[in-house]
Amino acid sequence: MLRRHLISAAVLAAVLLAAFAAWWMTRAPLVPAVSARMAPLVRTLQFSARVATASRVEVGSTLTGRVLQVAVSEGAQVKAGDVLVRLESDELRASLAQTQAGERQAAARLAGLRSTGRSAAQAGVAQAESVLAAAQAELQRTLDLVAKGFISEARLDEVRRAVAVAQAQLDGARAQSAANAEPGTDVAQAQAQLALASAARAAAEARLGEAVLTAPADARVLSRMVEPGQIVQPGRALLGLALAGPLQLVAQVDERYLGQLQPGQVAAVLADAYPTQRFTARVLSIAPQVDAQRGAIEVKFSLPPPLPAFLREDMTLSVEVETARREQALVVPADALRGDESTGPSVWLARDGRVQARKVRLGLRTLDAVEILDGLSAGEVVLFGPAPQPGQRVRADTGARASARVSKGTKEDAGAAMSSAMGR
Repeated sequence: MLRRHLISAAVLAAVLLAAFAAWWMTRAPLVPAVSARMAPLVRTLQFSARVATASRVEVGSTLTGRVLQVAVSEGAQVKAGDVLVRLESDELRASLAQTQAGERQAAARLAGLRSTGRSAAQAGVAQAESVLAAAQAELQRTLDLVAKGFISEARLDEVRRAVAVAQAQLDGARAQSAANAEPGTDVAQAQAQLALASAARAAAEARLGEAVLTAPADARVLSRMVEPGQIVQPGRALLGLALAGPLQLVAQVDERYLGQLQPGQVAAVLADAYPTQRFTARVLSIAPQVDAQRGAIEVKFSLPPPLPAFLREDMTLSVEVETARREQALVVPADALRGDESTGPSVWLARDGRVQARKVRLGLRTLDAVEILDGLSAGEVVLFGPAPQPGQRVRADTGARASARVSKGTKEDAGAAMSSAMGR
């Protein structure tokens, strides 16, 4: 009797175990899910930027020479015209003195031509005219005596030669006087020589001036690459200056995100060294050309006052730009989207214990979340991750883990993920 009861209990246990196994094998799979709901959605971009002034210049020498003095150090503030570097200039000063002497000599010659030279030429003309007049008078007397037979023809020839010589001397004196006149050739030549000497003196003065390097404008010295005693040559930068002007941020942004940026957008800026001193910037300009080598585009940011005191040239900062915002949007996780370019976007819902496909129209997207504009209502249960095909049985798991994921997708921007792709 006892044995019969034991057999019956064993059979019953086997039947129950088989029934449980059948139920376990045929039950609907559990899939993570979330209830679509209205929530804020913000899209941002994060990338690195550097501090820079609007204009930078490198100061160098146009002469080859030895450095006598470097009057500034790195970080110094200078005014326009302040001396930065002096070169040795003894040879240049000697050359200037030589050209100045040549200029004075040329000026003296021109002044002599215009004063004593001109007077002497006019006196020479007057003397030659009187000699010619006397020769002509002598010729007339000789002609009369020859006609009366008192003297021979040979004497007449000598007198005629004297008249010709006197005429030639007068012509020469008049030519010299004309040369000494203001439009004359001698004066013109002397003027040209004076102009040449003046140009040589000006060039020597310019070279001497180039031996002193001055600040082109109000600026701050960023780098000093020269020391006294060095030999410098044209084309070599000696000092780097940041011209006075507003500070800017300059960033290289991946061209894939160009469509999300536009002037005027507000950005939050943070320096790693000062994590508690966050400040704001604004997109100032976007370069018209993409850097083909890097696949990036330059974006500049303006910094409204007051500026943080810790900012330094070329300091690297983290910039977060808000590119879009929805105060209230119907949001689901980004990995809840199904379909492809041919079928269009869709989501899978859990309805009456089975998977149902639903086409949707999308709005704002981040890396973690997406806005649904049409095709879905708040409160509907959306599956994400691996799930059975539409029409099959399913059990939706809308636990705390799924809810936390949706919260992250709607409230946390996608900057952290984007920074790895754009922070270069």
